[in-house]
Amino acid sequence: MLSISIVTPTFNSMRTLDVYMQAILAQDYPHDRIEIIFADGGSTDGTLEAIQSYAGSSDIAISVFPNPLRTGEAGKAVGVKKARNDTICLLDSDNIIPDEGWLSRMMEPFGEAAVIASEPIEYTWRRQDSVINRYCALIGMNDPLCMFTGNYDRRCLVTGKWTEVLREEEDRGGYLSIKFDPKMIPTIGANGFFIRTGVLMEHFSGDYLFDIDVLWELLQQNPELRVAKVKTGIVHLFCPDVKTFCRKQNRRIMDFLYFSAEKGRKYPWSKVGKGKIIVFALCCVTIVPLVLQALIGWCRRHDAAAWAFHLLACWITLWIYGWGTIRGLFVKKAADRSSWKQ
Repeated sequence: MLSISIVTPTFNSMRTLDVYMQAILAQDYPHDRIEIIFADGGSTDGTLEAIQSYAGSSDIAISVFPNPLRTGEAGKAVGVKKARNDTICLLDSDNIIPDEGWLSRMMEPFGEAAVIASEPIEYTWRRQDSVINRYCALIGMNDPLCMFTGNYDRRCLVTGKWTEVLREEEDRGGYLSIKFDPKMIPTIGANGFFIRTGVLMEHFSGDYLFDIDVLWELLQQNPELRVAKVKTGIVHLFCPDVKTFCRKQNRRIMDFLYFSAEKGRKYPWSKVGKGKIIVFALCCVTIVPLVLQALIGWCRRHDAAAWAFHLLACWITLWIYGWGTIRGLFVKKAADRSSWKQ
């Protein structure tokens, strides 16, 4: 059986660390074929002490390394460079594995030689999660703008699709085997993303690992490579409240503008149609299309509170991204992470 290195950035992650760990420890995949690598950005809330406690009591190898640059992308870069196993799983500390057979299902596609990576096809919806986490699970993304640009990578109950980018897709039973058109790929590569270690390390260097950029470069060099979308989900405890949602959207746009200006990104975001972004803005202003989308979603999953948040999520995103873009014309800096939490 292929071995797995789970790479997880942390920074004040006690909010989710225990449920994250318990889900991994419950896996039926052989524990001696798993290692967990934490890259910590200087936690002060007990995260490091909790990790050391698990390392002393678990039958899974656990190690922790410093991440002086603090960001999740920097933590992934630290972690993958320390990985020793056949495959790497990029699993954030707010990702919760939904059931004990999950690792086994995620590893199944690697029996197909052309498959270099696998990822769950959806986010797991749970009634007990916060309204915003339920909403993100239902639309299959954390950023509602992606629903308008079409380059999302998880099943969306509004569109009934898991992505809208061009691709060849073959059903293998437990997963879909995908060959993408190299001109554009979905925003694939995080929240339970697996990739062959040798393939990744052959093409990655630097202090930041932007997961979609790595896969983009790989497929540019060899368009015949395939990615598997496994017919399972993953829980993403993305956001407990509106204040946190606003903070994360602000961090997203600030980091994007900063790293784009520094030529630190490879994925061709400029090819994402500006016309679709204008449509998003018009839908936010006129409101009616957003209401129709929420109604379509509600018909497919009755969660009124979550679908009501769709309107607010779109308005917040439009305001923060619009203001952030204007501000970015004059101020080029990454988001402040002095009080950042997962």
